[in-house]
Amino acid sequence: MPEWDRLPGAVKATCTEVVGRVRRGVRHPGSERDDLVLGAKTVVAAMGAWMLARHFLPSAVATFAPFTALVALQTTVYRSVRHCAQYLIAMTVGAALAASLAAAVGIHGWTFGLLTLAALALGRVRRLGEHGTQVAIVGFFAFSSGQGRIDYIGHLVASVVIGALCGLTAHLVLAPARHTRHRQEAVADLYEGVHLRVDVLADTIESENPDAARVEQLRRDWRRLSADADRIRHAIDAETENGRLNPRRSIAGAAEALPRAQEAVDVAQRGLDHVRSISRSLHHALDNGELDAVPASFRAAYASLLRTAADALEHIGRTVRTEPRLLGEILDRTTAEFDHAQKEALNSPDTHPAVFTLQGTLLTDADRLVAELRRGHRVLDPTA
Repeated sequence: MPEWDRLPGAVKATCTEVVGRVRRGVRHPGSERDDLVLGAKTVVAAMGAWMLARHFLPSAVATFAPFTALVALQTTVYRSVRHCAQYLIAMTVGAALAASLAAAVGIHGWTFGLLTLAALALGRVRRLGEHGTQVAIVGFFAFSSGQGRIDYIGHLVASVVIGALCGLTAHLVLAPARHTRHRQEAVADLYEGVHLRVDVLADTIESENPDAARVEQLRRDWRRLSADADRIRHAIDAETENGRLNPRRSIAGAAEALPRAQEAVDVAQRGLDHVRSISRSLHHALDNGELDAVPASFRAAYASLLRTAADALEHIGRTVRTEPRLLGEILDRTTAEFDHAQKEALNSPDTHPAVFTLQGTLLTDADRLVAELRRGHRVLDPTA
């Protein structure tokens, strides 16, 4: 393939990436397949809108039909309906403004300036969203090309309606896929990642020879997991919107599953803040040698506390509804182990002040983590 070999490296990389996305979209469900389906629907809807407008309406307004079809085909049915409504209102206001000025004072340079001023003012109405500029754009077409004539404006409205109907019909014939289960699984994977790393953190604290490189890796992992939580939060928000007006059925209990998943992500993120603080304190203690002076009994008690907290995290993050009684028992054990670790810290009167401060800092973060888990228990299971 000599032509391929002559292409620049950046072009080759882009082509390879596009081909890879297409292959993954064809083989597996997910966002990449959703993009492929949306693209195919957009092509069909725009082509159909253009053909209908060309057949029934003057060519001067035919372009508005496929453009409106593009507006109508957003990632969710709800967003499509909202954008269509905003665009239709903006178009109607712009056309009506142009027709009124043309009929009242005629086609002049100063009236075009007046049209522009009024259209810009009306386009700033918040309810029109990002389509506010269409008031001026449609007004310009109706004023300049249509000379404010009612027949031109009628054809313009008809073209826009054809585009909107083609776009919405494509959405209703093949509605966007629902991903409630995928969002639940993403939350469960997030919690599993936190659970595993809290266990590693507990092993590191309890170890006689803690590995500073492992602690540094944990700190990087916490940052990555926090970024994953943000991404999952946005995905859940998008899926919540995707469920509005969507004719496709989702899993049983989807209306409760997504809010619960959102709350679980909130609990995970706040929990991550606390374990990141624990890791930061541990990192500093390793650097200055304070961890070696911490009594082994305290370190063992604190590690046990973290492992039990990790078990509680695992139950909160499950895809199925959390069992309140079982989680409550785990949290009671966590509280008891916190009290035990606190007693171990207080029962070491000969401890160096810096080490005593370190123990207090670690206990404070653990107490906040346990409190967050209990708050999450109450939010996710109000009857508990």
